[in-house]
Amino acid sequence: MVGFAENPQSGPDLARMSVVRLAQMGASHTSCTDLVAVEAPLEIRLHGRPAAVLMRTPGGFAQDRELILGFLFCEGVITQPGQVLDIEQVADLPQDAMEGTVVDLRLDTPSRGRGIDRFFYSTSSCGACGKRSIQSLAVGGGTHLGGGKVAPALIFEILADARNHQTLFSQTGGVHASGLYSATGVLVALREDVGRHNALDKVIGVSLLAGIVPLSGHLLAISGRVGYEIIQKAAMAAIPIIAAVGAPTSLAIKLAEEHGITLIGFARNGGMNVYSHPDRVG
Repeated sequence: MVGFAENPQSGPDLARMSVVRLAQMGASHTSCTDLVAVEAPLEIRLHGRPAAVLMRTPGGFAQDRELILGFLFCEGVITQPGQVLDIEQVADLPQDAMEGTVVDLRLDTPSRGRGIDRFFYSTSSCGACGKRSIQSLAVGGGTHLGGGKVAPALIFEILADARNHQTLFSQTGGVHASGLYSATGVLVALREDVGRHNALDKVIGVSLLAGIVPLSGHLLAISGRVGYEIIQKAAMAAIPIIAAVGAPTSLAIKLAEEHGITLIGFARNGGMNVYSHPDRVG
């Protein structure tokens, strides 16, 4: 499992930009450069048909593959990575097209992709963008997840470990992270992205490729707040415990309760709030 913990920094996720740095309430300024996280579109086509555009942090083909697999799994398009037969990068884009990546996927059966209802674009801040109706926001996944009791000390341990592995955040301060851990606190996979939902899709994609989904014996560490999209994806992958340093939303708490997920927020400075299924913590 430890072998999946690498978070490759291959270059496409970082950019050096010009900046004017002000100091002492603007009394002086310096022209310099700063490292920022890259945000770029990834257009997904299924058998030549546009299906979704994700605003993500590119990490090379490997991370785009993880993101695609995790996204399609959480949307209910695939249940295993072998159902995606081929991912081909599309060249010859229009000259006025925004700089990004277009991929065309070949699934094991063309009809499989017709269930996707995200024919618009998803921003890096919104995991529900592109949905067509309130009904389409319904969350799938199990309602009786496994997972044993976890000590509060282990929660703090995995969150601290996840922070230590956030290389891109340390360089830019502009990304979120999702870290997947075993029940004993061993890091399985951690990914960073400008979109918190993308980071989780990447982690789920890694897990699909490793053949360990459903993730009922694992814990998920989240670097920021927890909204609807995090619970939706965790439910699909059967992750029983989510621990975040930030706050959850009301809908996230409601869905976590409905789907048997233990949701922990504000886990920092020696304290935490357990918003749902507290029987797993102690």
